Amino acid sequence: MKVHYINILLFAHALNILVNTHKKTSITHHTQTNRSLCECDLYIPNYNNDQQMKEVMQQFEYRTSQRLRDYDERMIEKRKQCKEKCDKESQKIILKDKLEKELMNKFSTLDTDIQSDAIPTCVCEKSIADKVEKGCLRCGEILGAALPELGSIGGTALYALNTWKDAAIVTATAAAKQAGIAAGESVRIPAGKEFVIKALKHLYIDKLVPNICEEISSASHYNELTSFAKTIVAQRGAKCGAEKSSLSEDMCRQINISLRTKHVDGTNYLPDDEGVQQTLNSILDKAETTAKGAAEVAEADVAAEITKEQTALIEGGFNSTISSINAAIIAIEVIVLVMVIIYLILRYRRKKKMKKKLQYIKLLEE
Repeated sequence: MKVHYINILLFAHALNILVNTHKKTSITHHTQTNRSLCECDLYIPNYNNDQQMKEVMQQFEYRTSQRLRDYDERMIEKRKQCKEKCDKESQKIILKDKLEKELMNKFSTLDTDIQSDAIPTCVCEKSIADKVEKGCLRCGEILGAALPELGSIGGTALYALNTWKDAAIVTATAAAKQAGIAAGESVRIPAGKEFVIKALKHLYIDKLVPNICEEISSASHYNELTSFAKTIVAQRGAKCGAEKSSLSEDMCRQINISLRTKHVDGTNYLPDDEGVQQTLNSILDKAETTAKGAAEVAEADVAAEITKEQTALIEGGFNSTISSINAAIIAIEVIVLVMVIIYLILRYRRKKKMKKKLQYIKLLEE
């Protein structure tokens, strides 16, 4: 049946109907739904009233325009670079053609411009220029052969100077540290004494023992303050005791608070010996901290100053030596360069002259 459907096209439809009538199948027709214009409008999103979509569209337009502007700028820059490159190449080609034309003109004039008095009598005649040329050549060869050895000597000298410079700087730094330590030690004790004297005046202890500041100042070390503990206790009992008082009530109150024998409200705090000892120990601890800080500052300042001075002196000597070596090397190099230049100039002139002489000889032979 399929072969008949393909070959007999006129009966394909009729036979198909015949087969379908035998099978008795029901065909469900597709019902097409048509949308009206009004129904489609219901599902169209209204972007004009949507604030988020407006922002997205504006952002898209801004980024697109920005990319286009960047692309235009890059294209303008590339065109400019290409144009400059083409201009340079064109100028090179023009200059090359111009030089070729000038050289051709000069060669043509050289071949035709022959004077009778310019013809030499002897080609083998030696001139002063030839002698100078040979002398410069010999000097250049000698100095050129000696220059590498001089360079190696100069390099060795520079290496030795650099080594000496580093060692000298290390030695100067170590000496500066030692000097800084000595300076810090010399400053430490006076700084501690100064702090102790200020503390005694601040705590009104100098009112109990009037000559205590002078004795601390003339002492060998500020830690001798502890030897005045008994004196301070005795003077406190004598001048601010319960029976009699040679100082004012306010002064005695401040002294008792400073020595930790009484509280601020007037109640007893510590015994006289213990309170005075704790007060003096506190003063000495703070004095030790102050003295160490002053010593460290003085040590750092002195070490930095000495290191700076010694480094400047070493650098000055090193630079002067290097300058002398460099000056000698530069002078020799300049002499060699001048001789080489003179040799090249004379050689070029001699070759040019010999070429002209050979042209004259060829013309005479012809």
